[in-house]
Amino acid sequence: MSMVQPGMAQSGMERTDIAFEVNGASVSVSVPPVRRLSQVLRDELRLTGTKVGCDAGDCGACTVLVDGNPVCACLVPAASVTGASVTTVEGLANGRLSALQASFLEHGAAQCGICTPGLLVAATALLERNPTPSEAETQDALGGVLCRCTGYRKIVAAVMQASRHMNGIDLRLPEMGHAVGASPIRLDGVPKVTGDEKFGGDSFPTDALSVLVVRSPHYHAGFSFGDLDAWIKAHPGIAGIFTAADIPGKNCFGVIGPFADQPALAEGVVRLRGEAVALVAGEREAILDLDLTDFPIAWTELPHLLQPREAKADGAALIHSHRPANLLTSGYVERGDPERALAAAAVTVSGVIETSFVEHAYIEPEAGYAYMEGDTLVVVACTQAPYMDRDDTAKVLGLAVDKVRIVPTATGGGFGSKLDVSLQPLIGLVAMKTGRPAALAYTRNESMMSTTKRHPAEMKATIGADAEGHITGMVFEGDFNTGAYASWGPTVANRVPVHASGPYLTPNYRATGYAIHTNGPIAGAFRGFGVPQATIMQETLYDELAGKLGMDRLDFRLKNCLRDGCATVTGQRLESGVGIGECLEQLQPHWTRALADAEAFNTASTASKRGVGVASCWYGCGNTSLPNPSTIKVGISVSGDVVLHQGAVDIGQGSNTVITQICADALGLPLDKFKLKSADTAITPDAGKTSASRQTFVTGKAAEKAGRALREKILRFANVSEQATIALDGANLSIREGDAARRIDLSELKVDADGMVFVAEETYDPPTLPLDAKGQGKPYAVYGYGAQIAELEVDLKLGTVKLIKITAAHDVGRAINPVLVEGQIEGGIAQGIGMALMEEYIPGRTENLHDYLIPTIGDVPPVEHILVEVPDTEGPFGAKGLGEHVLIPTAPAILNAIRHATGVLVTKVPATPSRILAAIREKEARR
Repeated sequence: MSMVQPGMAQSGMERTDIAFEVNGASVSVSVPPVRRLSQVLRDELRLTGTKVGCDAGDCGACTVLVDGNPVCACLVPAASVTGASVTTVEGLANGRLSALQASFLEHGAAQCGICTPGLLVAATALLERNPTPSEAETQDALGGVLCRCTGYRKIVAAVMQASRHMNGIDLRLPEMGHAVGASPIRLDGVPKVTGDEKFGGDSFPTDALSVLVVRSPHYHAGFSFGDLDAWIKAHPGIAGIFTAADIPGKNCFGVIGPFADQPALAEGVVRLRGEAVALVAGEREAILDLDLTDFPIAWTELPHLLQPREAKADGAALIHSHRPANLLTSGYVERGDPERALAAAAVTVSGVIETSFVEHAYIEPEAGYAYMEGDTLVVVACTQAPYMDRDDTAKVLGLAVDKVRIVPTATGGGFGSKLDVSLQPLIGLVAMKTGRPAALAYTRNESMMSTTKRHPAEMKATIGADAEGHITGMVFEGDFNTGAYASWGPTVANRVPVHASGPYLTPNYRATGYAIHTNGPIAGAFRGFGVPQATIMQETLYDELAGKLGMDRLDFRLKNCLRDGCATVTGQRLESGVGIGECLEQLQPHWTRALADAEAFNTASTASKRGVGVASCWYGCGNTSLPNPSTIKVGISVSGDVVLHQGAVDIGQGSNTVITQICADALGLPLDKFKLKSADTAITPDAGKTSASRQTFVTGKAAEKAGRALREKILRFANVSEQATIALDGANLSIREGDAARRIDLSELKVDADGMVFVAEETYDPPTLPLDAKGQGKPYAVYGYGAQIAELEVDLKLGTVKLIKITAAHDVGRAINPVLVEGQIEGGIAQGIGMALMEEYIPGRTENLHDYLIPTIGDVPPVEHILVEVPDTEGPFGAKGLGEHVLIPTAPAILNAIRHATGVLVTKVPATPSRILAAIREKEARR
């Protein structure tokens, strides 16, 4: 550790006084004239509703109005707003929500909320000049603001219908017993639309040291440091440099303990581009001006492996010496005799599919701060898994777990990548070593360089059917590029073989998934854990099978789909709750209409052709054959509030609202009596990680159990039966059964240390069974199901794809909050569109949101959602998980629609225009 000596001088750029107006108030700041307006608003004026997602004008999250015109504040030098009038999201509500803000809440147009301020500001400018815009006008005005959660459709509707909310919004919540199935506005929704929500980078202490991370520019290299002390002396304002030698604990972390292999700071060698090697901490102004190009580090570039086929070749260098053939692990499922079944099949098809790295591209880069509170390290940061963060941070920093407290901020999107620790041990190290708060916000570039991606896959499969069209056998094999470190590679390798059959009866089956190390980006969790990739392989072959059999593609799926009583490829008998058949049946009229529309279009058009595709999905909710508990605590306070300790991190999917709705109906009290205690490892019980579509199912079930247990305690105390009703009126609890009524003064009851007079805490862990050597067992207690139709047009000369419509039928068991369900469907479809058509992360080339393309507001077509409710008795009120399922069918449905339009299947995803054209030309060359 190299640290500055007390008394050293600080430097900074020359400052000037700049006066302007913000939200109607006159302000003056003294800053360098070229300082970004976004930084001035956030750091000098503490108006953190203006978000920073890229500092390049690519994402639009920092949109503000300057003299009524929307601009990206990250591109505006402070001096240019001298004398101007600036409006931020905080200025949109004048004592009450604006009509637009109310419309966003009503439509569920804010999910995580990180992009919401920029969208609201841009839309405000639109509505001021055009109060009733069309869809095209709305899309044009908001086209510069990216959203990764919503799929944009509810945003468009909210803007177009804002004029209906001129009198505000009814914030009343559903009455007692009617929360489940209703769509109240998000319980955490208002701060998202006012700009008051605090994300990872919004609450840095003013006295915090700023931290920069020195990262590798190479895929694989050795390195050594020069004279760090001399470098510090040459850079006033730098407090210290920290390397792996300063880490007091075990310099190794990972989400799955037995596979943990990643250092917080590399020791002498780096295995991927973007790997952290050192930390530089200093005063905020010094860090803002700092150029790391002269940082004293010498690199020795080493040979690297980027493709699984290279990494597993004989004689390939080992990325980790203890993992032969660069194999992290593999997963395997076998049932029946697939070779024999395929040999006897009337029809067989085989194929290969290759997918790419996909970046999560949440609009909020990783951010947080850490400080010491006595002998306890407190980390305040965005995350999906606070207890996992606590355990890994404690291990790296050599602390007992009870000496680390993780306080999640609002999280501006995660989709799996924020399950892994990122900056938590880094800022913790600086706070421990210096005794000062330490703050770090990743740049967009370093977020994309250093965090996890969706696994690229190289897959091959063969599927056979008999003459009547029944599937008889399937063989699948996939190599998944897990990158330099393990992350969630074992989960992907094991989940894929369970799901690669799709939701279809497959009596003879073998599937193997391999997680292969390379020097590429770390591949981790991303909405589906490898299942979206495998589904592309299976569903595109199903279309080919149907064609060979002369069957309608939807009918073929209906003939083979799982039903109640069927056994899966792991031998698990699904006694009830299997909704894939109903999903497909609900699509039938839409399928018939879409095929007719395509035929009519294609008869009249030669330059473009229309195609229709369909694909299905299933997804096991929660961990695969592993413990997966959630704990919920709920109590009645002495003041008459229902206090819900809700530790399931809400990253936009709505768990704060959905879990409360479930608990409310289980307890028998209305939503407006509830107060949330959100995730905090010092306060809330562990509700598990927000991933694997588990929170509504697993944490929801724990909330249902806790609500019922609390109700039982109250009824037992009052000596009444289950038929009694309870009500809260201030600090009084009323209990009524028939004509008898009792009123309890809560202030007269014994109060516990948390201020509760009644309290219940319950845990739920889904009943699963281990998989044996052949992958037979019960990997999941509950599955969700879905199917989608994609309608599109392909320009045969350009290879471009125009999406016309997506129709999505998803079995959610019970829609706890239908508006939130619709939002999840639309958001998942948008990410599936990106995976299918445009998203391809290439290290060193697409490390920003300009070169890496994600769907914009104009890329997502109308979405028709069909909510199928086939209850599962295991889920809370019959509910199933949803988050992953909604993305899985989109890409294969689009690829099948492209093939329907053009006659060619694109086997390298994404299906970019150049790849579509290449496939068309190859087909023509074969004629």
